[in-house]
Amino acid sequence: MPPTPTESAIAEKRQQILQGAMEIFLHQGYEGTSMDRVATAAGVSKITIYKHFEDKEGLFKALIEQIAAERFEKVCGALSLDEEPVQVLNQIANTILRLIASDEQYVAFMRLIVGESGRFPELAQLFVQALPQRVWQVLSQYFANHPNLNVADPEAMARIFTGTVLSYAMTQYILHGQEIAPMASEVLIENLVHLIVNQPNG
Repeated sequence: MPPTPTESAIAEKRQQILQGAMEIFLHQGYEGTSMDRVATAAGVSKITIYKHFEDKEGLFKALIEQIAAERFEKVCGALSLDEEPVQVLNQIANTILRLIASDEQYVAFMRLIVGESGRFPELAQLFVQALPQRVWQVLSQYFANHPNLNVADPEAMARIFTGTVLSYAMTQYILHGQEIAPMASEVLIENLVHLIVNQPNG
């Protein structure tokens, strides 16, 4: 009787499959990806893939969840919500932009999500739930816990803040806008944070 795989061996095999899947999804798109191609890229059998993932949709969802969890941890995991707003907001914005600007694979994956969102909206919605929505929740709570900021609607302000940062990332890095409409990220962040921390009283 063959030995039972250890948890670490199972996790390693799962990661091997996800890496192969990422390669194929980025090159072939969601619709053009087949489990046969993923198996070849991952160096495993198709049967092995189905032992870990129910189908192609399940495989893609697992990729979304893994990437979103990693990015959320980097953006919010080490965040000290006891710090002053200027420091916290600058840290969040700079971390988001640094992660996007320095990771070509992540940018390619974002393009894939956006490009496939028309045909597969539920996959794009999963990404929103797994990353932006979680960041909104953290920021909403932060704004609610700092009444001195005079934020009337914490959730709306959280969306305004992240939306501005992500719009900058989208136009500059994902849509190649830095070549035709450049703006230093420091300038955008400084002005955005200034608008939030200098809300008028009452």
